[in-house]
Amino acid sequence: QVQLVESGGGLVQPGGSLRLSCAASGFTFSRYAMSWYRQAPGKEREVVAAITSAGGYTNYADSVKGRFTISRDNAKDTVYLQMNSLKPEDTAVYYCNAGFMAVDYWGKGTLVTVSS
Repeated sequence: QVQLVESGGGLVQPGGSLRLSCAASGFTFSRYAMSWYRQAPGKEREVVAAITSAGGYTNYADSVKGRFTISRDNAKDTVYLQMNSLKPEDTAVYYCNAGFMAVDYWGKGTLVTVSS
């Protein structure tokens, strides 16, 4: 059974940091590119960051460049999103995505709230 389980969300003040984790199971994690998406209230889901299967290439949305870092540990079947200098506009549900060829898996999301 394929599972992507996000964790690490919560309430943080502006300027603070959070580290999201996404634990994968039920598929060959090391074959899949991994991405983090987010969906803010009333907005469409958008891609935040992506990393290739071996971790050699990463890409970021302009809105998070220089503040967020995506990484992965293929030995632990886990992908991470380190979020620094958080802003109120980063408030959203963050989703983990695994993609390979025509196959696409999603987690259920973790809520990040940036507020004072």
